[in-house]
Amino acid sequence: MKNIMLLIAMLITFGSTAFSDSGKKMPTRFQSVPLDKAQIVQTGEKKLNCPNCGMRLPMFYKTNHAVDDNGTIKQFCSIHCLVETMDKHKLHDVKVVDTKSLKFTDATTAWYVVGSRKKGTMSPVSKYAFAKKDDAKEFAKKFSGDVKSFKETIELVKANLSKDNSMIAKKKAMMAKKAMMAEKEAK
Repeated sequence: MKNIMLLIAMLITFGSTAFSDSGKKMPTRFQSVPLDKAQIVQTGEKKLNCPNCGMRLPMFYKTNHAVDDNGTIKQFCSIHCLVETMDKHKLHDVKVVDTKSLKFTDATTAWYVVGSRKKGTMSPVSKYAFAKKDDAKEFAKKFSGDVKSFKETIELVKANLSKDNSMIAKKKAMMAKKAMMAEKEAK
């Protein structure tokens, strides 16, 4: 099962990005940034992957969150993965990528645009953060959505976690089926 999940993650990663002549991944999603523009704050062999779901951090960079988990910095692809981890660990110093500047900012003082026309990460309802409320309002005006505080956004994520996890499970099952079909065709 673990091999199937790894294969699914690889298919998602390679299927959603293109490569330039220089070998650098080029973004194809709103959430994505090239690797050289992403600030990766966790370390280790798998530093480019979300420790909760395994997705590539640069591919979902504009929804990345980072925390201190008992002295270890962890970086997540989304607020969804952050909330799943918050229930299991006591996390400190929560940061989020400011969609406008692409720099990490204090998540507790950030403003989130919830439900914009831009695609969500780990949820059909998008959640993009901004260090400045005016930037969040400008984004909401352009792409729709509601401006909410970190606390309001966390509560919304918690309320929808079960529904979002069900959607994710269905997508994983579909990707696993595609991976198995591709494997059979390759033989």
